Amino acid sequence: MTKHEENFREQFHEIFGKASYPVESPFDLIPHLPKGPFTSFESGSIEIPAIDLGMVYGEYQEYPYETVEDLVDDLIMALEKEGTI
Repeated sequence: MTKHEENFREQFHEIFGKASYPVESPFDLIPHLPKGPFTSFESGSIEIPAIDLGMVYGEYQEYPYETVEDLVDDLIMALEKEGTI
């Protein structure tokens, strides 16, 4: 696991772990973002605005999610496949 993957996993777990699962859509996650859609996730020089999780990486997500682990796994996979991390 790279340092970026570790950092993003931790941040995603911290924020999205507060949601009540199952999560039916990305809109269920917005209330848990500290700055709403203006929230960003950062690791080193990489910054990912929360809005990009849906706009750029949304095709890799398959809602509903039963657990935060399943959601985070898909988010990390999307970041890897798009060459972000």
